[in-house]
Amino acid sequence: MKFRYLPITETDKKEMLDKIGVSSTEELFSDIPEEVRLDRELNLKKPVSEYELKKELTEMASKNANLTEYRSFLGAGVYDHFIPSVVDHVISRQEFYTAYTPYQPELTQGELQAMFEFQTMISLLTAMPIVNSSLYDGGTAVVEAVYMSVAQTKRKKILISAAMHPEYRQLVETASNGKKLEIVEINYKDGLTDLKQLEQELDENTAAVLVQYPNFFGQIEPLEKINKLIRKQKEVMFVVSSNPLALGYLTPPGEFGADIVVGDTQVFGIPAQFGGPHCGYFATTQKLMRKVPGRFVGETVDRDGIRGFVLALQTREQHIRREKATSNITSNQALNALASSVAMSALGKNGVKEMAKLNMHKARYTKKKLEEANLPAAFNGSFFNEFVIKLSKPVSVVNDQLFEKGFIGGFDLGKAYPELENHMLVATTEIRSKEEIDVFVKEMRDIND
Repeated sequence: MKFRYLPITETDKKEMLDKIGVSSTEELFSDIPEEVRLDRELNLKKPVSEYELKKELTEMASKNANLTEYRSFLGAGVYDHFIPSVVDHVISRQEFYTAYTPYQPELTQGELQAMFEFQTMISLLTAMPIVNSSLYDGGTAVVEAVYMSVAQTKRKKILISAAMHPEYRQLVETASNGKKLEIVEINYKDGLTDLKQLEQELDENTAAVLVQYPNFFGQIEPLEKINKLIRKQKEVMFVVSSNPLALGYLTPPGEFGADIVVGDTQVFGIPAQFGGPHCGYFATTQKLMRKVPGRFVGETVDRDGIRGFVLALQTREQHIRREKATSNITSNQALNALASSVAMSALGKNGVKEMAKLNMHKARYTKKKLEEANLPAAFNGSFFNEFVIKLSKPVSVVNDQLFEKGFIGGFDLGKAYPELENHMLVATTEIRSKEEIDVFVKEMRDIND
């Protein structure tokens, strides 16, 4: 596509003003009081030609590090995974790329079916019967789970694991202010949620317990033990934030008794793209179906008995009485949800499982080689595709030197956990080759000597 935008000429402007019966742009904004209107030019560069603008933006973009030129061992919520080429082909089709909310099912069967397939695949991965047609990202899905737990239990106390993503915890903290919730952080011990502290904090005022699986350190939380502790207190909601790729191999949270399972599908078909946008999912039980934020797509038949899809249930205040609304979520991530659906479909059930296994095997190879290079793991126990290592130097120093060698290093845990200064969270995905891992380990050893 040669032309990235269409300019608005003076003739275009005049035709639009004439159409609405206004003589000038100044008159168009005349209802706005003078004292609040900007009385100077915007502090912007002078307009340039399309060629000059494109050249400048290309030069700016070229300063960014991209994953085609660098080998990434950075995870922490955004991962470098294989994306089947068919994903871009499908989501670039104009009926999907420009689609809006599918209110008219007779016109939007393709969009509705795509959402339905997304719900179905997430249901299979999480072992939960009810899934909405997506939320903005994994973090907002966690917040929505907190809101739903509070509404369901009529309680105000939330227990959240310190081993959950730091940004998710910050979102919960921020979101709790308006509802005056009590947020209690449960410490971690050897990389896992401290079950003894969790048991002590659980009481009749607890609305929900939030854990991540695998957790932020990559460790596999003992969901069965956590569920047993939770069930000692009636009506407490068990909320699990889970990487859906990991569920291609791990036992799903639904089989451990989770009430709500949320997460981010960036791992399927969505590029890292500097941190967003993503796609969140929200899965729960049949009992809680009418409390779920967002919308569901349902399967039905038309009057001729032909299979079709419709928006079956929406719990937003725009469509029902405001006081009955469970959330003010106003949209979903249909395009990114479609990307994830296409990626999962292209991989297939066995492909997703194989992809998850490759992540686990390659991460274990990386960990073993780093330990041989005198870079020990900080935590014991089972993990998925991330693990924590202790360095002899600040992580920022190590990462700067890795970058010069063509690598994007792991996450500096000292930024979120002061007690883990000089600790790096390393992620190894299925696309990292043995040669890349070996060179990465060599550079790490040389830098840390």
